[in-house]
Amino acid sequence: MDAGADAILAALLPVIDGLAATFGPTCEVVLHDYRRGEQSVVAVAGSVTGRKAGGAISEIGLAVLAQGDAATNDVNYVTRAPDGRIVKSSTMPLRDGAGHVFGALCVNVDVTALRQAGDLLTALAGAAAAQLPATTFSDDFDDVVDALVRAEELARGRPVAALTRPERLALLRALDRRGVFAVRNAVPRVAARLGVSRSAAYADLAESRRSTLDA
Repeated sequence: MDAGADAILAALLPVIDGLAATFGPTCEVVLHDYRRGEQSVVAVAGSVTGRKAGGAISEIGLAVLAQGDAATNDVNYVTRAPDGRIVKSSTMPLRDGAGHVFGALCVNVDVTALRQAGDLLTALAGAAAAQLPATTFSDDFDDVVDALVRAEELARGRPVAALTRPERLALLRALDRRGVFAVRNAVPRVAARLGVSRSAAYADLAESRRSTLDA
């Protein structure tokens, strides 16, 4: 099936250039091949997130991996980039001839100016502006892992170095649910962030998965 998936990617390469040109300079189209692991970006047309070919999978891509072949189109969701810009995106999973998800076509549009105008009108009406989830767009997967671990630290109100083993198992379960460990070589990266050995991280991950099955 790899040949079929490769053919789909090759056919989409000229399409992403056309899409980005159609929507103009605030639009970016990204082609992902999840078989490439952490460096899933095959090609980028336009420049919104600053990524290039060989760039890292984001939290959005990890969510697709977590869903596996059950993944469906996720359109017109809005997130905040690390630099504060507001990005409206759509992610369409790509499937091979057997129906297995192997990649995604993503469209990102910078709607910061529109959002700011909307927030101003909302404030004038006396309502609070909606809080947006953050997404890490980076060429380095370590940045994505670091952002996810930081989010778990904030949720728990303490640094990972201070976590007990049961708390660390819960953190690993949370990362697992978000698709982090579907990426090749993710465990060593998470182990480094948690300050534990690779063997300890693999053992803890296995234990967290067993406890999930037993629950």
